[in-house]
Amino acid sequence: MLAAERGAARNTILAYGRDLAQAEDLLGGDLAGASAAQLSKLGQGWASLAASTMARKISALRQYYGFLLDEGLREDDPTHALPRPATRRPLPKILSHAQVEALFARAEDEAASDRPEAVRMLAMLELLYGSGLRATELVSLPISAVPRDEPFLTVTGKGGQARMVPVSRRAKQALSRWLALREQGSRFLFPSRSGHISRVRLFQLLKELAVRADLPPEKLSPHVLRHAFATHLLEGGADLRALQTLLGHADIATTQIYTHVDAARLVKLVNERHPLARPLASD
Repeated sequence: MLAAERGAARNTILAYGRDLAQAEDLLGGDLAGASAAQLSKLGQGWASLAASTMARKISALRQYYGFLLDEGLREDDPTHALPRPATRRPLPKILSHAQVEALFARAEDEAASDRPEAVRMLAMLELLYGSGLRATELVSLPISAVPRDEPFLTVTGKGGQARMVPVSRRAKQALSRWLALREQGSRFLFPSRSGHISRVRLFQLLKELAVRADLPPEKLSPHVLRHAFATHLLEGGADLRALQTLLGHADIATTQIYTHVDAARLVKLVNERHPLARPLASD
């Protein structure tokens, strides 16, 4: 069901499978027929786990028993007896507008030499920040994904789910420059001797660029640029549903983390636009 209906990634399916097997071991077998009283005891076995790990295990069990209900294999849902760990998802690290500008200024200066490595770096930077791609999505892009006439890029995300993301004029120009310099013969947009550039190498290149741009290298990664893409779009007035589509999130709850990051703008919006924020007319 996870694979066929939800398009879950292989690693997600394996992790859920391990969680269910471990829960069955703790219960002494027969996970499918476990009672609410039995599930309530799982908290003791999970006491040493981090809250986030426990939350994932609980999610796996909720989906498992939901599946059993849907298939008519159970008539009740015992998951109300599961422990409820208090979790707080950490806010993503982001870059300021000034830091993004400094990063691009350095990348553009270096690309002016037309060195293939520098032009490639600029093209990757444009796609990470301009289109919000994940690291794996970027490095594994096939050459066939590059837009011809349409301003969209076809991306294969988590769970093999395809989506279309917009490509800015700046990114199209950077890609055109890179395609003119790129070695022919590979099916990947950013090739290497072993296939395509690796995620590890992408991380290294970004941190090296950060140092040259006088930015703290620990603040920069592909995911930080993705977070900056999302946060800066929200600041510009983007709709949360549109952002969910652009980022390829299956659940809008994942996208809602950016509403916390953008809290300062929301407070300012209320203070400036709410009717009660207007000064009262004097008598």
